[in-house]
Amino acid sequence: MNVSATTSSTVSGDTRSLWPVVLCWLAVALDGYDLVVLGAVIPTLAGTGALGFTEASLTTAATVGLIGVGIGAVAIGPLADRFGRRRTLISSIALFSLLTLAVAFAPNATVFIVLRFLAGLGLGACLPTALAFMSEHARQGRSGTAMTRMMTGYHVGAVLTALLALWVIPNLGWEAMFVIGGVAGLLTVPVMWAKLPESQAYLETVEAEKVRPSEVVRGRLLWVSLGLWAASFCGLLLVYGLNTWLPTIMGEAGYSLDAGLGLLLTLNVGAVIGLVLAGLISDAKGNKPTVVTWFGVAALMLALLSIKMESSLLVYAAVLAAGIFVFSAQVLVYAFVSHLYPARIRGTALGMSAGIGRVGAIVGPFLGGALLTAGIAYPWGFYAFAGAAVIAMLALLTVPAHPEEGAAA
Repeated sequence: MNVSATTSSTVSGDTRSLWPVVLCWLAVALDGYDLVVLGAVIPTLAGTGALGFTEASLTTAATVGLIGVGIGAVAIGPLADRFGRRRTLISSIALFSLLTLAVAFAPNATVFIVLRFLAGLGLGACLPTALAFMSEHARQGRSGTAMTRMMTGYHVGAVLTALLALWVIPNLGWEAMFVIGGVAGLLTVPVMWAKLPESQAYLETVEAEKVRPSEVVRGRLLWVSLGLWAASFCGLLLVYGLNTWLPTIMGEAGYSLDAGLGLLLTLNVGAVIGLVLAGLISDAKGNKPTVVTWFGVAALMLALLSIKMESSLLVYAAVLAAGIFVFSAQVLVYAFVSHLYPARIRGTALGMSAGIGRVGAIVGPFLGGALLTAGIAYPWGFYAFAGAAVIAMLALLTVPAHPEEGAAA
């Protein structure tokens, strides 16, 4: 590859310009919107039977979409390392935006489900590519802050979905939610094409050597990868399990439905606070000690929620603290991955970590549902989630703190 021939897509002038920061944040916000939009329209689809949906087929739609996300995350890594972060990120946004728009015109539940699966491929590809780009764009020693701040976009997109749904669905119909997400993504594509440069780290690496994706599991990197994959699995199990079942579990504990929904909002407010704090502390104290501590405190906070509290203030404080540590712990895993793997396979490593984490994203809601069906969601739901955080912490303790300690033999 001739670097001089890529002037339109390389970093020129100020290599720390705001365009990559803004565009990667926007990409993650779109990703968050599209991942949450199905949950926003499910009550309407279930209540009206639109497109012939039943509870079973809606469950299939949600599960198949997450499977697509997992496949997309794993598959995109080698492509991002081969063709560059810029092209793969733009392509993934174009893919999921176009297919999200198409969902609005699905004639039946089967087509709807197929389109959600295909959109999931693009959604899954977007996040690890954006993470790889941002870790390479950040100033040395600031990748943790850059990545966690970028991930606030996911929560902004998710909250925006919920707020829009309150007005859009009653007035314009559920289809409009997919139109909004799809059109917003498609409008972003030409801006990214014009303003998003290629990662300089990728350009410098791609000329030096070509490396097979199998290097992610070569030599001692195998054990590094296994530890990080286990942590990613547990991290997303917690994120999706809590977001799905927290209001219900709190209801089982005797709290009101309104309180449960308020606690869910509090959990996500904590997530944004945690993302900002986690990046700053990770850059100051190091990736490994921060992420291990984060999962450890998350376990304590989740275990604390198994105790019935009479004080509303205490309950909200405990849930806020859980949100601060649970959600950002998973993003710190991504930052740790970026720190440990060389640029030439960083996209593959992030994709594998995100993809295996998506399996946890499926298991988390399933686990919560199984405990609810068994009538033991409270307190055993919190015990199970705390246990997952402990497993993640123990897995990360086996991972070296710095890349030279885990280099291939």
